Amino acid sequence: MSVRVRRVYDPAEPEDGVRVLVDRLWPRGLAKDAARVDEWPKALTPSTELRRWYHTGEGSYEEFAERYEAELAAEEAAEALDGVRGLVGKGDVTLLTASKTPERSHATVLVRLLEG
Repeated sequence: MSVRVRRVYDPAEPEDGVRVLVDRLWPRGLAKDAARVDEWPKALTPSTELRRWYHTGEGSYEEFAERYEAELAAEEAAEALDGVRGLVGKGDVTLLTASKTPERSHATVLVRLLEG
C-alpha cells in the first residue's frame, strides 16, 4: 500500500489505485470522464483564503504547510482525512492535483500525514 502524488492532467495508470482529487476547484480544461477521479473530498482541501495567500507569494511553503495542517484539525477536514486514511489501509492511493509543482503543494502535506 502506498500514497503518491500525481498531476491530474497525467494519464491514469494501473498502479494509481484509488484516485483522489485534492484540489478545491475542478482542473481547467479537463473533462470529468478523462480525469478518472474516484473521490473528491473537498473538505480536505486548503481554504480559499489560504490558497490565495500562498499563491501571492507572501509566505513560505513551510508556513503554508503549518497553516494547512491547522485547517486539517477542523472536524469536517479531519473526517475527510480519516476517510482517505481508510482508503490507504485498503490499497494504493494517488492524490491528484493540478498544481504545476506538486512537491510544493498541499498534496505533499497530505502524503506526510497519511504515511505518518
